[in-house]
Amino acid sequence: QVQLVESGGGLVQAGGSLRLSCAASGSIFSINAMGWYRQAPGKQRELVATISSGASTNYADSVKGRFTISRDNAKNTVYLQMNTLKPEDTAVYYCNTRVILLISHIARDYWGQGTQVTVSS
Repeated sequence: QVQLVESGGGLVQAGGSLRLSCAASGSIFSINAMGWYRQAPGKQRELVATISSGASTNYADSVKGRFTISRDNAKNTVYLQMNTLKPEDTAVYYCNTRVILLISHIARDYWGQGTQVTVSS
């Protein structure tokens, strides 16, 4: 019903930048919150940043001042600009969206497939 396609991951040196994108498509009436999570090897998935439909943002303490989340409602897309990357930012990054479905108007959460971000020291 709804598909999320992520892009923008890769390998970067410490101090560098990357921009992740996640585009939602399918049977979408509207999208409420959108967010990014990450999971490093051997660790639990953790919240990185979220953005509400009204563009209110929330960040994990570890990324405040370095990462910026934004969204383009016309494109059903959420972005994560990551600056001053550190080796500890290395993880698989997943986007998450709370979608109001087109016909039923039921709210459901969807996850992207994940994109690898590797920061070398």
